[in-house]
Amino acid sequence: MGGGSPSARAINLLRSRLCDPSFIFSKTINSPDSNYSKLKFIISSSITESCNNSILLLGPRGCGKNAVLELVLRDLQMVYPDMISLVKLNGLLHSDDNCALKEIAKQLCLEHQLIFSKMASFDDNSQFVIAMLRECGLAHKTIIFVLDEFDLFTQGKQRLLYSLLDALQSLTSQAVVIGVSCRLDADQLLEKRVRSRFSHRKLLFLPPNRGDLQRFLEYLLSLPQDSNLPRKYVADFNSKLQKLLTDPKLIDVLNSLSNCDNSISQLSRFLFHAVCSMNLEPGYLSLENFVAASHCVRRQPKLEILQDASVLELYILVCMNRLEVKEQNTYNFNSTMKEYKAVHDTYQTSDHYAHRVCLRAFEHLLERELVGFVDGRVQTHSIEFRPVKLLISPQELSQGLRLNRSCPAMLLKLLDREAYK
Repeated sequence: MGGGSPSARAINLLRSRLCDPSFIFSKTINSPDSNYSKLKFIISSSITESCNNSILLLGPRGCGKNAVLELVLRDLQMVYPDMISLVKLNGLLHSDDNCALKEIAKQLCLEHQLIFSKMASFDDNSQFVIAMLRECGLAHKTIIFVLDEFDLFTQGKQRLLYSLLDALQSLTSQAVVIGVSCRLDADQLLEKRVRSRFSHRKLLFLPPNRGDLQRFLEYLLSLPQDSNLPRKYVADFNSKLQKLLTDPKLIDVLNSLSNCDNSISQLSRFLFHAVCSMNLEPGYLSLENFVAASHCVRRQPKLEILQDASVLELYILVCMNRLEVKEQNTYNFNSTMKEYKAVHDTYQTSDHYAHRVCLRAFEHLLERELVGFVDGRVQTHSIEFRPVKLLISPQELSQGLRLNRSCPAMLLKLLDREAYK
């Protein structure tokens, strides 16, 4: 009975939306300035005008590079069903030139119903690929090579990249090479001979900024007026959603999430968890849903460590944070101990420990990777003198102190006071 209620149907609708890349990016599809439109124009012009092209899709992970590329390829395959041959490689699997060329030959044989030879050499496969490019070009069929994790293909002698881009110089071939990478300098990793054959077209994918975030959330979570849901429920749902999106507490949750990971994929997972935790009885999204979702999607191993840390370890972390707030560029264990003594003398705390006990606690923080050495693994000095740094943010430290049941109230006040200086 619950499955037919308006709230249950609304949850199903929103969940299906958040799992559908075509809906998530559909708002930008119709814009001529969107990456979707630019990429579609480049590939479609290669198909219709029988020309060769190469392009790089660059941007942080989770910002929609592969999702937009899949949408473009899907739409073009519907328009030109017999004019596209698709070959997909991944640098994590095929960074070796021999392995990559063999995979290309295998995929081309499979698509064109040819017999693939596992025993073929690199030169045999190279000649086969060149022959296929020529035959497909004569048949006005474009081969699209998608190289995911493109930067990994630049390792070694780059024979594969040279072979593909050199083949694009031929008048008889008809192909598009698309590189996808999270490294913004991926084109600078190319050798001179390879770079000279690359078209230097690049599309940059970025996560939504904070100004666009609220509009993006409203677009993803608003119920459509033309759905089979009751109109009054849809109007109430959307009205409450708009009010909720202006709540300062929710804005803090979103800002906290963005500070850790503001990619579209992370945002989609966050919203999916929020929708799944929506209560069927009121049938509306609440602040509690978003708070619960933020705990689900954010990786919190360091918070769990802080939750179980000893009081002395918390003191050391707060003292190190104080040194960083004071913009002390380099500090070590001894500097931290001086700060610890200053805190003890100023506030007359009962938590005072011997030097060797503090050193043991410090070593424990190093083992748990809450603290790290600035100079890497170089063992030039003893632990007390080596420069160190915090491996957690002030926000994580503050949250960890609040979760730790043994944390003295004075430490929280001390940290909050430093934050407002």
